[in-house]
Amino acid sequence: MTLGAAGRQDSSMRKLLATGLLSSLVLSGCSLFSDRGQIEDLADSLAAALAEHSLADVPLTRDSDAERHEELVSPLNSRPVTVSVGEVTEEGDTASATLRWTWELGGQEWRYDTQAPLVHDGDRWQVDWSPALVESSLTDEDRLVVSSLAAQRGRVLGQGDLPVVEDRPVLRFGIDKTKVEAAQVGTSAERLAAMLDIDAAGYRTRVEGAGPQAFVEALVLRSEEASGVDPNYAAIPGAVALEDEMPLAPTRDFAAELLGRVGPATAEIIEKSEGRIQVGDVVGLSGLQAQYDEVLGGTPGVEVAAVGADGQRRQLFSAEPRDGEDLRTTLDAAMQQKAEAILAGAGEDAPPSALVAMRPSDGALLAAANGNGGLNIATTGQYAPGSTFKLVTALALLRSGVAPGDVIECPATINVDGRVFENYDDYPTNRLGAVSLTTAFANSCNTALIGARDRLDDTALTEAADALGLGRDHDLGFPSYFGQVPPPEGETEKAADVIGQGKVLASPMAMAAAAASVSAGHAVVPTLLPDYESTVDEGDAPALTEQEAQTLRDLLRAVVTDGSGAFLAHVPGDVGAKTGTAEYGEPGPDGKLATHAWMIAIQGDLAVAVFVEDGESGSGTAGPLLEAFLR
Repeated sequence: MTLGAAGRQDSSMRKLLATGLLSSLVLSGCSLFSDRGQIEDLADSLAAALAEHSLADVPLTRDSDAERHEELVSPLNSRPVTVSVGEVTEEGDTASATLRWTWELGGQEWRYDTQAPLVHDGDRWQVDWSPALVESSLTDEDRLVVSSLAAQRGRVLGQGDLPVVEDRPVLRFGIDKTKVEAAQVGTSAERLAAMLDIDAAGYRTRVEGAGPQAFVEALVLRSEEASGVDPNYAAIPGAVALEDEMPLAPTRDFAAELLGRVGPATAEIIEKSEGRIQVGDVVGLSGLQAQYDEVLGGTPGVEVAAVGADGQRRQLFSAEPRDGEDLRTTLDAAMQQKAEAILAGAGEDAPPSALVAMRPSDGALLAAANGNGGLNIATTGQYAPGSTFKLVTALALLRSGVAPGDVIECPATINVDGRVFENYDDYPTNRLGAVSLTTAFANSCNTALIGARDRLDDTALTEAADALGLGRDHDLGFPSYFGQVPPPEGETEKAADVIGQGKVLASPMAMAAAAASVSAGHAVVPTLLPDYESTVDEGDAPALTEQEAQTLRDLLRAVVTDGSGAFLAHVPGDVGAKTGTAEYGEPGPDGKLATHAWMIAIQGDLAVAVFVEDGESGSGTAGPLLEAFLR
């Protein structure tokens, strides 16, 4: 078929129209898909920003809405939240995105959906923010209030599940800013701080920086301690003392280094808690109170409420608190307080010290007391054990074939590769020369045991120590150190190791456990937390036998009946003991080294170790403390 000019013109027109229509459809489709992508990107960006509690980088229809949003959600800023995007719908220049919120509050999840209106202003898509975007029932007049609902903190229990740490009455001294003129706040803070003997400048800064209705705590005192505060504190404008309760031990110092303390959460603790702990919560600050804070503290509850312009409060969410659980320990309150009183009796200027008591039959840790210094050396100290380590040396010699009655030489001095070792200053001269192993042990003859070292191979002390529980690595649920007894490097070090120096280290608890092992006839592992699933190092060396244990008990008894522990002879029961002195540090002006003072003992179903960081001798410094405890 042949077309004429008119036909060709009509055909061309139809092609142009078709091409134009197709181009229009293509461009329209591109615009449609482009807008959809922008809307979804905006919704995703909005959700991510809401999870960070800030809309500073989100395009909003009103710039002021970013500040309004931050002000509205500020009470929830420390609470973890995730926000995801659900269904997104679009109609012309408007769209809506479903936001799915999940807050972590009080150990529970607060889940709900809101709608986010999105509008196109001719240039780009923006969020049309309102309070309802945060929670659908919120209006412009509402503000959010978040209240923490305190959980009952668990108690720390001791022997017989009797409470050791429980709620006890306290007084909280501080400034109530509603009871003092603003111009006088700083002066009142300084006056109260001076009366309570705390940092005045620091307290004034805290008080002045707090809100106008705040109570700013200065000091918390037990009720019995508060009687020592000048009653004229009440004359200071704004100063008050609020009655309250806090989880406390029987005394301020009761096992403080081990159990730890509780108090208001610090900023660092709050940050690390990932929302579990909030400002004002009482938490464990140190020791077992901090280590087991999630067990003891439980989970505080929380209430989120909206407060309208009329002051009416309506609840949006509530999670009830989950009370904490009790923490069971083996501590004997009477023994612990007795041990602490004995150590405190040495005076405020006394060197650091420790006293540990155990029950050999089951390993129960009955007392872990620390003297001055504020450190938990009772269970974690690392010190040369001195002659108390001769318990290990004696076991090694027994295993090498030496019998208690065998004669060994106890000279006044002994030279090992150029280093001269000697006995302690007042070593009895009638116990020098040829003496039995029992006599050498009872009187703590250094030179005799050093002279017998050639009977021991380089692993003998390590294996004997292992048999008594020393040098092992346990996970017992509390801070602990069980010492080290590495093979010696050379004869001089071996000689020092034999008398508990060299590279040999132990804690007071480790030496109490060694004594307990002799009493029980097997390696005893201390137990403080009976409900904790301990990981116990069973050791690699041959186990202690009952025959070996009996011989060692006889040697310990000889120390009391015929040796350096004779002053314990009048203490009730068949007490066995060992004194110890260990040199450390650098020589003083007199050329002598300072010495640690040690003493260990067994008495019935009790094993005790006493340590004084700087003392004259085991019998002279640690001995009287041990004697007082065993009475």
